[in-house]
Amino acid sequence: MASAEGKFRIRRPNTRPNPRPVAAGPPVEIRIETVGAQGDGVAAHGVFAPLTLPGELVLATVSGGRGEVLQVIEPSPQRVEPPCPHFGVCGGCALQHWDPAPYLDWKVEQIRLALGRERIETELLSPFAVPPQSRRRVALHARRGSSKDTARLGFKERRSWNLVPIQVCPVSHPRLVAAFPALARMAAPLLEHPKSAPTLHVTLTDAGLDIDISGVEGKYSGGLSADARMRVAEAAAAADFARVTLDGDMLYGARTPSVRIGPATVALPPGAFLQAVPQAEQAMAQFAVEALAGAGQVADLFCGVGAFALRLAATAGVLAIDSADGAVKALASARATAPGLKAIAVQTRDLSKRPLLAQEMTKLDGVLFDPPRAGAAEQAVEIAASRLSRVVGVSCNPATFARDARILADAGFVLERVLPVDQFLWSPHVELVGVFSR
Repeated sequence: MASAEGKFRIRRPNTRPNPRPVAAGPPVEIRIETVGAQGDGVAAHGVFAPLTLPGELVLATVSGGRGEVLQVIEPSPQRVEPPCPHFGVCGGCALQHWDPAPYLDWKVEQIRLALGRERIETELLSPFAVPPQSRRRVALHARRGSSKDTARLGFKERRSWNLVPIQVCPVSHPRLVAAFPALARMAAPLLEHPKSAPTLHVTLTDAGLDIDISGVEGKYSGGLSADARMRVAEAAAAADFARVTLDGDMLYGARTPSVRIGPATVALPPGAFLQAVPQAEQAMAQFAVEALAGAGQVADLFCGVGAFALRLAATAGVLAIDSADGAVKALASARATAPGLKAIAVQTRDLSKRPLLAQEMTKLDGVLFDPPRAGAAEQAVEIAASRLSRVVGVSCNPATFARDARILADAGFVLERVLPVDQFLWSPHVELVGVFSR
């Protein structure tokens, strides 16, 4: 909020300090030069200052190369009012204070820099940006409330294990936000063990909310007590949740959570991975399908529940492979809900340990790979050794994508174009879809 002098004060955490505070020097004025890969402003001599923008003059205490900003003396003209009252304390968002246009330019630049470090140049298309209130899955942390029968629910404080209880979240779908009080009531029985630190992985599905819980310590050798399980189920029923599981084991089930992917309906296994925003999933899949148009047989590697496979199968036979057996089985079952699709063959296989070999790709016309953040180096080596001429890479980590792209480039592939995708709004994360040919 601007003061009468036009200066900004950074919102300060209102929870207890970090357990190991680091002594800092007296406040100094520093000029922010750029924004680093994690969303923090960067000043001269490599000092990182969160919640700042290029060109700003700030007053900060500095310790160990990190600045804690006390005041923005000269704000950037690109600075805007953050839409969330928790911003600056909650660690979920880092860039709500940046005007959308330069913010998106910065995300595209992160991809360019990552590729540049591997000496790769390509066409970077205009980014696809998700709107606010569009995220369908969140991970909420629960801690004991003011009494043993209550729980606080929220996100972690910036650079801390402290919990920030939240009432609103402009990133999340309104139906998720509306459920926060009911989720907190359901979380209270999970805290019967003093060492429990539950995380509720909440997904909005067509059947309602699907919640998989992790981080619960058992009060008894068998896990949660019978009383706690009953109280969780009662709270879930009162809130009309679709399903609640504890590390995949059923605590409550009213309906099978499902989502629509292309022409098919997918019944989700507990804890299933989904793209965070349906609009982003659609944009990435459409881009990939267009890049592989005309292919008769393709592979979808690291396929999950079929975000790409079920759309690719509209025109091509698909070999779909993933290490998550539940996801692979869900994909296989979903194929039957869309009779017009081409054949989808599925395999459960850990591609990081046992990649699809070059000789196994002889009958393929194209490959799509969508690995976890660690990338797909082992699989990229096999793709490079194959006779394939068309490949699509999907990534949530530009650095590992660039490393894998270098492997393909050394084998003669050209990265033709990249679609940047801002799926994680106001965070430093950026996703992409890249098209290779040779």
